[in-house]
Amino acid sequence: MKTYVILADGDFPKHPAAVELLRSASGIVCCDGAAEKLIENGFVPDAIVGDMDSLSTDFQNQYRNIIHRDPDQETNDLTKAFDYTLTLSPDKIYILGATGLREDHTLGNISLLTSYSEKTGVPVEMCTDYGKFLSIEGDVEISMKKGDQISLFALDPQTRIISEGLKFPLKEVIFDSWWKGTLNEASSDTVRLRINMGKVIVFQPY
Repeated sequence: MKTYVILADGDFPKHPAAVELLRSASGIVCCDGAAEKLIENGFVPDAIVGDMDSLSTDFQNQYRNIIHRDPDQETNDLTKAFDYTLTLSPDKIYILGATGLREDHTLGNISLLTSYSEKTGVPVEMCTDYGKFLSIEGDVEISMKKGDQISLFALDPQTRIISEGLKFPLKEVIFDSWWKGTLNEASSDTVRLRINMGKVIVFQPY
């Protein structure tokens, strides 16, 4: 199974689960600003993607063989790196370093999960030092342990969710504010969600 990690320029991962993803990846694709952090932490990128505005000329010269410059100002470096990673035929993509530091970058990066899920059938997870985000739609079954926490964020106020296996059922919830689906809890080892429309972002703590 070919798993690729995309490393963005937020907080460098410290949680053992996130660091293990770097160690076991088939390849690591860095947004340009994250490349120096990766190397400082003892890893070597397979590709560095972006407009290169965050890297010194000396660094760019040293790693010119793996740099993929994309000057497009209509997309951010994370999307550039994601599009490049798709050309590598991955079976799964993990995004690390996409949260922390500036909150506006964090919110923007998390929201991109919904558009990434439209581009390909490749599973994508955004992992932090506290848990993982993923985008879901339609009918979904999630394996959990009873008592595990889960938060759901519906981006469309017309979205309705019928749930099985959650402590607080979602059938009557109107998702007109982001907090409405947060801090729920699994009441069984399987959570089933039926989503009528739109995409939902899920957060599961480690």
